[in-house]
Amino acid sequence: MNYRHHYHAGNYADVFKHALLLSLIGGMQRKEKGFLYLDTHAGRGGYDLTTSGVLPDGRERAPEWPAGIGRLWEAAQLPAELAPLLQASKAFNLRKTGDDAEIRVYPGSPWVARCALRPQDRAVLCELREDDAEALDFEIGGQPGVKVCAMDGYTGLKAFLPPPEKRALVLIDPPFESATEFADIVDAMAAAQRRFPSGTYAIWYPITERARCDNFIAALASAQAAPPMLCAELQIASEASQVRMKGCGLLVLNPPWRIDEEFRAILPPLAALLKQDAGGAARVSWPVPER
Repeated sequence: MNYRHHYHAGNYADVFKHALLLSLIGGMQRKEKGFLYLDTHAGRGGYDLTTSGVLPDGRERAPEWPAGIGRLWEAAQLPAELAPLLQASKAFNLRKTGDDAEIRVYPGSPWVARCALRPQDRAVLCELREDDAEALDFEIGGQPGVKVCAMDGYTGLKAFLPPPEKRALVLIDPPFESATEFADIVDAMAAAQRRFPSGTYAIWYPITERARCDNFIAALASAQAAPPMLCAELQIASEASQVRMKGCGLLVLNPPWRIDEEFRAILPPLAALLKQDAGGAARVSWPVPER
């Protein structure tokens, strides 16, 4: 699938990912000691939702954000669990447009994370595309404790792990443009865990074919000395739907303590807001239980 993020910014997958990312950062911050936030596929600092959704071949596509972050903005009564993401989105709109009453821009993962980090926390943001890395560096690179690197994210795992802090939250959110992306992640995780087995790794993935996702999860869960692994999934459409990407998931290796309880509180109201048909649902499971 082609997931150049400009065309999908603010969609349900972004909302799912960013709501759980903020929860994970909060979980890491239960300890006073700082940590490294490493984003392997960081993208741009933010995305303009008012630009035309024109594909490279000239075809127009409908914007996806109204069925994602747009539903949070329009909700008459938003559950408390989703308030941090809405606040971050409004803060980004205020910063970029001077207005937090109307949504016109949406923040990328680096900006969402940076807003939640403390002075003792540090961020390294890897982005392979030079134009996106340049935009990201312009948006956020000059801030204290932030480093933007124009490099392949899987190389970044080797370059920045283990961190001096001995604590890290790693977000792996590739574009899934390659047919081998799932296998690439499995290989990268095997190498990363040899280098830094105690790190917390959060891996986003699309749900287009159930069997591929199940095989991916099983491959990570069956690895030698596999760490505790938490799986959160959001499905916005039934298997019979014509929607190609029917949902997405987040696998968290070495999750912070009791983060599963937070995920179980966040996901049901999120599924209720974002579902597109009666098949919409959310689930949390432990492919590798806590010991």
